[in-house]
Amino acid sequence: MTVTKVSAGPGETSADAGADVSADVREWRELLARHADLTCALDRALQAGHALGMSEYEVLERLAELPEHSAKVATIAKSVHLSQSALSRVIGRLEVAGLVERHMCPEDRRAVNVRLTDEGLRRQTEAQPTQRKVLAQRLHAPLVKTCEPVSSVDA
Repeated sequence: MTVTKVSAGPGETSADAGADVSADVREWRELLARHADLTCALDRALQAGHALGMSEYEVLERLAELPEHSAKVATIAKSVHLSQSALSRVIGRLEVAGLVERHMCPEDRRAVNVRLTDEGLRRQTEAQPTQRKVLAQRLHAPLVKTCEPVSSVDA
């Protein structure tokens, strides 16, 4: 493993400047910074345009992709990378908004299925272009490390 002295780059803090930081650590920090930037930009754009958070949108999209628009909570948790506790809170917000419904799983009465409502599908369909636009603008662009919206996302 090569360790070099570096100055702060786009994915690093000033605390990294001059420190002995390996290429793996620099790459890891870049990944974390890119994730934070994308998450913030997605949350901001989806909230402003569609009154949805990023996690809420992701749950709606995963359900919309399924033929029955329904899945067990445990299955959804794996695909959106949330703990069952965090996902339960997201589903609760979506349920209150009328975007999903919870039902007992007929095959396993201990499990809960979540089904996308017609309104949930409509909101996901309306929000999809916003999500795709943010991804297209930010995913491969130089990292700026700011949550400020890219001007054309809000336009």
